[in-house]
Amino acid sequence: MGTLALLATALALAGCATLGNPPASDAGVGDALLATSQANLTSLGEVIVKHPDDPQAYNMRGTVYGEAGRNDQALADFNKAISLDRNYAQAYANRALIYRKTNQLDLALTDDDKALTINADYAPAYVGRGIVYRQQGHAARALNDFDKAIALKPDNADAYYNRGLLYQSRQEHQFAIDDFSTAVGLENDNAEPWIARALSYLAIGDDKSAASDLDEAVQLDPQNARAWTSRGLAYERLGQNDKAAGSYAKALNISNKYAPAKVGFERVGGKVGQTYPTF
Repeated sequence: MGTLALLATALALAGCATLGNPPASDAGVGDALLATSQANLTSLGEVIVKHPDDPQAYNMRGTVYGEAGRNDQALADFNKAISLDRNYAQAYANRALIYRKTNQLDLALTDDDKALTINADYAPAYVGRGIVYRQQGHAARALNDFDKAIALKPDNADAYYNRGLLYQSRQEHQFAIDDFSTAVGLENDNAEPWIARALSYLAIGDDKSAASDLDEAVQLDPQNARAWTSRGLAYERLGQNDKAAGSYAKALNISNKYAPAKVGFERVGGKVGQTYPTF
């Protein structure tokens, strides 16, 4: 499998990187996010104590649990919301998201179907069901759902991004680039569409555009080993091996067993302990 295929399958910064140095701590950011989630959970818990039969409160708390990766607690809250209101389309779609995250795709599909039975115009459920169809290899069904979601909500960045991933998987890279570009335009602080668009640029040989996108991606998500590795490949193709080595080294400092970064670092002649530029 080629380097680009490995990268696609695996899907103010410091100015230099040395393989072997530990990554810079981002504990402060993590603590801030944790504190925010905990504050929201505390507040919503108080609401539930006062209004134990309010399905919206359980749905909202389940969403916070889901964002924090506390999937079991999220499921419990979505289950409770649905038990209180059997026609709560958003709760079904939210529970489907947790099922997707935990690779229970049949359950996710059932919940998205239920959400759409309740509300045939609920765009997030079309996106969710489209993702499941894509993961199950039902490309035509996935495309229909993403198209429907976009028709219902033309400013839905997630729908464009996921449709772009579908086009990308079919090697239809110009269509993918167009969708990723729309997603970036709608939500430019999310690294994933930048990374995805860069991979399509790499696939069609536009290495300069790929490098530019990945410059942006690693600043948005500095701990994303895949983004740094993809950036290493872009700069390697541009003949800037020192900068490529710096990107590969940064990826390995984040995830020291990440095979595409290891192979890339060796390919450009990277040496352990040597400092390389990243920008």
